[in-house]
Amino acid sequence: MKPVRVVVAGIHGHGRNHVENVRRLAATGRAELAGVCDTRPAPALDVPWSADLPSLVTETGAEVVVIATPIHTHAPLAVAALRAGAHVLLEKPPAPSVEEFERISAAVAETGLACQVGFQSLGSAAVPAAAGLLGEPIRGIGVAGAWTRPFTYYSRAPWAGHRRLDGVDVMDGALTNPFAHAAATALAVAGADAVSSIEGIELELYRANAISADDTSSARLRLADGTVIAITVSLCGDRRTEPYLHLHGETRSALLFYTLDEIEMDGVRTGFDRVDLLGNLLAHIREGEELLVPLERTGGFTRLLDEIRRAPDPLPVDGARTEPSRLVLPGIDGLAVRAAAELKTLSEVGFPGGPGSRRATWPETVWPETVLRAGSREVATYVQRGDLRATDAPRPHLHPVRTLGGTVVTETQPDDHVHHFGAGVAISDVNGVNFWGGSTYVPGTGPTILPNHGRQRRRSLRPVDGGFAERLDWTGPDGDVLAAEERTLTARALPGAWALDVTFTLRNRTGEPLSIQSSACKGRTGAGYGGFFWRAPKDSPGLDAFTADASGERAVHGSLSPWLALTSDDWSLLFVQTLGLDPWFVRVEEYPGVGPALAWDTPLTVPDRLERAITVVVADGRLTTGRAAALAAELAVP
Repeated sequence: MKPVRVVVAGIHGHGRNHVENVRRLAATGRAELAGVCDTRPAPALDVPWSADLPSLVTETGAEVVVIATPIHTHAPLAVAALRAGAHVLLEKPPAPSVEEFERISAAVAETGLACQVGFQSLGSAAVPAAAGLLGEPIRGIGVAGAWTRPFTYYSRAPWAGHRRLDGVDVMDGALTNPFAHAAATALAVAGADAVSSIEGIELELYRANAISADDTSSARLRLADGTVIAITVSLCGDRRTEPYLHLHGETRSALLFYTLDEIEMDGVRTGFDRVDLLGNLLAHIREGEELLVPLERTGGFTRLLDEIRRAPDPLPVDGARTEPSRLVLPGIDGLAVRAAAELKTLSEVGFPGGPGSRRATWPETVWPETVLRAGSREVATYVQRGDLRATDAPRPHLHPVRTLGGTVVTETQPDDHVHHFGAGVAISDVNGVNFWGGSTYVPGTGPTILPNHGRQRRRSLRPVDGGFAERLDWTGPDGDVLAAEERTLTARALPGAWALDVTFTLRNRTGEPLSIQSSACKGRTGAGYGGFFWRAPKDSPGLDAFTADASGERAVHGSLSPWLALTSDDWSLLFVQTLGLDPWFVRVEEYPGVGPALAWDTPLTVPDRLERAITVVVADGRLTTGRAAALAAELAVP
């Protein structure tokens, strides 16, 4: 199949991700980056550049234009690209008004070309599955979203945080931009594609930041068929959470985590596949595959956006906590959970500005997350994040993990290694696919970013005694499954501490022997990392590592002791290999991290399956060598 020539318009913001995606598709022979359109040159890309999109399409012979520019430029650029003869992938939201939406629609009809809208969540198989999952009609959909944004988010571009700029609608509010996927996904589950699908809209727009757009808001939509959609979102949460749809039936309910492609019902989470929208557009052009998110499917969302555009300015709210880099509205995530559960607006659950609101009586409502408990104590959160880039090699991981005294002993995305994520399973090279994240070591060149990153896609997560059992697919950048994994994570109480038990079995799905390598296998001495890995906090005082026979990073790195301790003045981690015995990969001086190395300096071949298990004791204070040895002996499998 001849590669489709692609031009990306807008490359200095989110457009960077689109350039990365084109390169990923180029590595499979499906696409070619033909040029970039921006007001600023991009010499590092080494492709034709122009600020004139129609001329660039003509010059390069591009068949597709990806438009990742500010919202108010979408309509003129989409129309220009279509009339120049190119199909369009248009970032969400498609337009700042129904009028502009109809302008693009007219150009699509006039040219007969395709316009796919970048609501990536609508490429998920979880969306059609959710519509019939309950086995009964959906009477309502609640949406909860709580993210955090720094002050710099609102200075990232001249239009950031504005409703209008120089008399032009730009619509950069919480409901219309960062949480646009939330509304679009709810409308898609409800089948409300058209502008006429929505019968009525109630809006509550608020702002805690010094901006003109909303950063904390509710919208309640009543659809023509009687379904109610209640959306509550905020960019003033105290941490990032995974937004979700609360599906209400007559007798049953479920949660759809649209950033993760997962549905939770009756305590069990099920994962679904997602189709890349640019890949789908390429298949539409070459093979006639049906578009997943054609422009006409986003009419319902555009109707909501238009209502927000015509609404009064957001009301300012007091009571935000000022932190060095951001504003936080204490308790806003709990209010979003309540509003989604009860299909209410913010004012109806007690947010300031609503009738009868009493800030001091906000109830403690917990965001739905997967947590591990040692006895009655919550000690760890098992995280699957929907905001990670392909180069992060997305994977579930434990963070934060805490001692019984509350000290956090994991770190995620630190500045020194942004692809480190708490505690989990990660391998740098499985049949050439990077499941570790970051660069790949290339002999003779060194660490290099390649379009070879995989991801661990969850298939199911169910509770078991003391924790969870999980099934995962290890998929390459082309979507092929290299391995299937069965993983269990359980927590148990110990005297004065607690223990995490992790087992994982990788089953080969390639039909030929699976090759596992580390960077050390390729010539980078000492870089044998890959397998279960724990990244600890760098700012911990008094860091040290020891085994029964040796102490210090240089002495224990590469050792074959059945146990190893990583300690600080405040906490201790005792790692005990209970199935399999691999050399220890240890870092202390550069950063604190520990894990058994599956392929220390020689490739590991897996014809059928690979099984490993490890127990980690998490304790407050510093363990002595004697106490560590005694604990390890108690935990060792006979």
